[in-house]
Amino acid sequence: MAVTLKDVAQLAGVSRSAVSRTFTDGASVSDKTRKKVEKAARELNYSPSLIARSLATNRTKLIGLVANNFQNPIFLEVFDLYTQELQEKGLRPLLVNLTNETDPEHSAQMLRQYSVDGVIVATSTLPAEFAVAFKKADVPVVHAFGRFNADHHVHVVGIDNQACGRMAAKTLIKHGYKSVGFLGGPKFATSTQDREQGFCQHLQDNGVEIAAVRYADAYAYGAGRRAMHELLAEKKIDAIFCGDDLICIGAMDEAWSKGLRIPEDIGFIGFNDMPMASWEAYNLTTIRQPTRDIIKSSIELVVSMVESPERALETRLFPCEVVERGTLCPLPA
Repeated sequence: MAVTLKDVAQLAGVSRSAVSRTFTDGASVSDKTRKKVEKAARELNYSPSLIARSLATNRTKLIGLVANNFQNPIFLEVFDLYTQELQEKGLRPLLVNLTNETDPEHSAQMLRQYSVDGVIVATSTLPAEFAVAFKKADVPVVHAFGRFNADHHVHVVGIDNQACGRMAAKTLIKHGYKSVGFLGGPKFATSTQDREQGFCQHLQDNGVEIAAVRYADAYAYGAGRRAMHELLAEKKIDAIFCGDDLICIGAMDEAWSKGLRIPEDIGFIGFNDMPMASWEAYNLTTIRQPTRDIIKSSIELVVSMVESPERALETRLFPCEVVERGTLCPLPA
C-alpha cells in the first residue's frame, strides 16, 4: 500500500500537521521537526501528494501553455524552453491545443476546470479575445509573442513586429534591391499584419517598389511553397521578405524548382532564425527574435501575477537582430 502522511508522522513522532507543514512551501516548522520528518520520509520512500497539497494551499502550480500552431517546428523549441523553465521553478506545464477552437469563453471555462494558477498564451495567431477571456475568468494571463497596442487589456511579452518589418526593408535596401515582395503567414495573424505594415511603409518612404504581397495559409512549409508558386506565376521580383523561416524555406525550394538561383536571381530574408535556417542547404539570412528572453520574462510575469493579481498592466518588448548568411546578394561596393 502507498505510504501516507500518517505513516510518516508516526515514524517521526510528530503530528500529521507538522508533516504537512514540512512539505508546504513557506509554512512554519522548526528545524528539528523538519529533520525528523525528512528522515522518516526518506526511510519510508514517501512523496507528498501534489493533489492533496493543492487542496490545502488552493494552488495547483499548473500553468496553462496555450497555442494553436503546432505545424511549425519553431514551436517545438518554444515549448521545450517553456516546459524546462517552468519545471525548474517547481511549476507544472499544461499544454493546451486551441487549433480548432473559436470560442474564447469555452477555452477559459476549460482552463478553470483544470484549476490552473495562470495561463501563458504563446502565439500570435490566436485572437486577442482569448487572452482577455482568461483574464475575465479571473485567471492570471500573459500573452507571449502577442501584439502590443494602446488598448491592450492583458500583460504582453514579445517584440515590435512593425520594427522587424522595417528591419527587413532596411536590409533589402542596403543590399541594393529595387523590386521586392512580402510573403507573410496567415493574413489574420497580428504578427503578419504588423511585419507587413512596417516593411511596406519603410519601402514606400524610401521609393522602393513593392512588387507583390502574398500570404501563406499557415505557418507551414507546404503553405510557403504554394504561395511562392502563385507569386512566381504572376510576378518577377528581385527579393522577398518572408515573415517566417519555414514559409521562407518552402518558398526557396519552390524557387529552386523553377530553375532560379539564390541569391543570383532572387534573394530571401526570413524570420525567427529557426535551427533549419542555418543548415548549409539553406544558409538563410533571417531576423532572430530573442525567444529564450521572451519565454523567461513571460514566466516571471505570470508567476508574479499569481502572487499579486492586481499588478499594473505591463508590456515587455525585446529587440531583434538580422543574421546575415547567404541568401541575399553581396552588399554593393
